[in-house]
This record gives sequence, structure tokens and C-alpha cells, in this order.
Amino acid sequence: MPKPTNPDEMGFLDHLDELRMRLVRGLLGVLVAVVICAFFADFIVNEILIAPLLNSGSNVKLQNLVPYGQLTLYVQAILFSAVILAFPFVAHQLWQFILPGLLPKERQAARFIVLFVSVCFFSGVAFAYFVVIPFSLKFFANFGSPNIENNIAVTDYASFFLGMIFTTGFIFELPFVVYLLSNIGLLTPPFMRHYRKYAIVGIVVLAAILTPSTDALTMLLFALPMIILYEISIFISAAVQKRREREERESQ
Repeated sequence: MPKPTNPDEMGFLDHLDELRMRLVRGLLGVLVAVVICAFFADFIVNEILIAPLLNSGSNVKLQNLVPYGQLTLYVQAILFSAVILAFPFVAHQLWQFILPGLLPKERQAARFIVLFVSVCFFSGVAFAYFVVIPFSLKFFANFGSPNIENNIAVTDYASFFLGMIFTTGFIFELPFVVYLLSNIGLLTPPFMRHYRKYAIVGIVVLAAILTPSTDALTMLLFALPMIILYEISIFISAAVQKRREREERESQ
């Protein structure tokens, strides 16, 4: 079987081996983060995970309903904190796998892509932690009959907390997704402007699905940043299109 004339070319099995190596490195990075987070487990649970509930000023209390409830809480807190901590490293490993297949100009244009992806994700995590979760907890605590005591199972609270964190974190990756789609020509600024109204309707529907309450203010709190992200994404798409047009002119 003839070998590739270009020594930099990789066969299918070579790509699989490279992907396996990158995934293993990413997993090792997560495992290192797990060890670090396990060392600070009490701080993560008490000062980060439970803190928004304690600072909400409500009389809501957490309770453990099953023998392994607190163990499950600590395991979830450690694993998900490790994923957040190791996110830039995992993103870097995936980017290193993709990088050899790009042209020099594409590599130059995307040299800060890992930083871009990480900033988007951490911005979403911060927005969920400092805005969405405290607002939602206050709403839940003040809603309903005062004759009903609000006691929340720790496992349900952890699922709510972590779900909001990761959902918002990945929603904030919208500018990055638009950047990728614009680079391959699937999205253009005129297309995004033309379908802006439909996008806003879709965002409101998505916010209604993702928001754990039917309160209009909570849904608005979720929808507004997504609308802003959509507008930012239009500018990103325009910048990508201008760069592509400039490169096409230079290549002629």
C-alpha cells in the first residue's frame, strides 16, 4: 500500500490513535482536577454549592432523605467542579487534535480559540452562579403558601444547581458556534439579521423550557443574555466574513 508522499499526512488509524491520545490526556487532566477538588471538597460544598441558598435570605433548609445522600452530594460536587476546572485543558487537547488539519491562515485566525471557548464557558458559569441561581432561589422561597415549609432534598438541590451551571455555561458558547459556522460559510451576517425575529422567538421558547419556573421575570433573566449573545454573534460573523473576503482578495 503506497505511503503518503507528505510526511505530515496521517492515515485514518493515525487519526484514531491521535484522538485516543488526546482523549486520554484530557481524562488525565480531569482526574488531576478531581484530586484537587477532593482535597477542597468541604469548601466546594459549603462555600460554593450551598452558599447561594444560605445567602438567599430565605428560610429554605436542605435535608438528607437517604443514607447516601450527602455522599452523592460530595461526589457530584467534586466531579462537576473537576470538569469545570479542567475545561480549558480538555478544550486545548481537542484543539490540538483539530489543528493539524487546518491551513496556515486558518491556524493564524484561530490561534486564541481555546481562550475564546474558555472565556465563553466561564462567563456562562459565572452568570448562572451570581445571577440566575440566586434569583431563582429567592423566587422559589417566596412563592406559594406561607403555611408550607420549604425543605429541599440535597440531591434535588445539587441537580438544580449543577444543571443551571452547565446549561448556562454551554449556552454562552453560542458566539463560538457562530464563529465556527461562519468560518465554513454556513452562517453570514445578512442571514442572521434576516432571521433575527425568528431567533428571538426561539430563544424565548428555549428559555421557557430551560427555566425551572413559569415566572416571566426568571424566563426574561434567561432569555435576555441569549438575545445579547445572538447580537454579539452577528458582529463575530461579520468579522469572520470580512477576514475571509480579505484573504480571498489577497490570494487572487
